[in-house]
Amino acid sequence: MVTGPSGAGKSMLEKALLERLPGRLELAVSATTRPRRPGEQEGREYWFVSDAEFDRMVAEDELLEWVSYVSGHRYGTPRAEIERIGAAGKAPLLDLETEGALRVRDEVPGAVTIFVDAPSFEELERRLRARATESAGEIGERLALARRQQQQAGEFAHVVVNDDLDRAADELAGIVNDALSAAGTMSRP
Repeated sequence: MVTGPSGAGKSMLEKALLERLPGRLELAVSATTRPRRPGEQEGREYWFVSDAEFDRMVAEDELLEWVSYVSGHRYGTPRAEIERIGAAGKAPLLDLETEGALRVRDEVPGAVTIFVDAPSFEELERRLRARATESAGEIGERLALARRQQQQAGEFAHVVVNDDLDRAADELAGIVNDALSAAGTMSRP
């Protein structure tokens, strides 16, 4: 699983990882209560669900993990996604908030935990502002959360600094390839 603060470049690294290890991994699509942004597609970026549907999923233990984010929206990993990917003979790649990643680390034996970070807090802030998907208030909340998350980096087995996309993607692919080879299975998050 991959975690780290918003703006660290997790999505770009995950895309590069999937290209470097074709057929071995698949990104698990999370469920969220946040509204769909322009260009997003149901089942591709997220499963967009109502608060009531998310409550039902939590109550029926349909989520491997879930968190409430700074925006008040909730995100979670449907167990059905993990099962679907495993049934296809692939390992699920999870993109998780740090809190959810710690839960999975503690609950799923053999889970490979990777914290992705920007080379500096200033670069992280620059990336968040450049993508312009959040309001100034949301960016401030994400930056405050990022500082707390960066303090948790040592809780994870691996830390990848995304200072250069190709270098960081190669490092990430090496970690994941080694883990898949060592596990001898392709069904672990």
